[in-house]
Amino acid sequence: MDDLHVAVVERTQAALDVAAALDFVSDPRFGGIAIFVGKVRDFNVGRHVVGISYDLFVPLALRTFRDIGERARAEVAAPLKLYIAHAKGHLGLGDLAVVVAAGTPHRAEAFRACRMAIEAVKHEAPIWKQEHYVDGDSAWSEGCSLCEPSPHDEAHDHGDHGHAH
Repeated sequence: MDDLHVAVVERTQAALDVAAALDFVSDPRFGGIAIFVGKVRDFNVGRHVVGISYDLFVPLALRTFRDIGERARAEVAAPLKLYIAHAKGHLGLGDLAVVVAAGTPHRAEAFRACRMAIEAVKHEAPIWKQEHYVDGDSAWSEGCSLCEPSPHDEAHDHGDHGHAH
């Protein structure tokens, strides 16, 4: 799919680039662009987070991202450009963990494709997240983006990236 960009970005080499995502999905045919940016937040599941380490099996992650792109194209059934990129390695607070962008002729299709893609990435991609806490402890995350967050977690939610991987 020429209208699909997938990437795993090693944090020691580069950061994720929202402008690159916007540029990739921009097209004169498209009036709708939706972008999801997942950032490292400071609080998750009752604990203060100081950073996250992501580990990915890169070949399988890229194949999964491509499969997600094909499904999004079939679901939207309209011209679509899709950008999916995920960080690998250690990230600090506020760092970008994932960027998904969709460009389509209309906003409803762009929102639908972007939402479908980020949820699929969070549920299907071979990505493991280890959270590092203020007290020096760390733990591998077991959550998922569609699971019910605790009321305490919802009150401190500073982004959407943290319940999965």
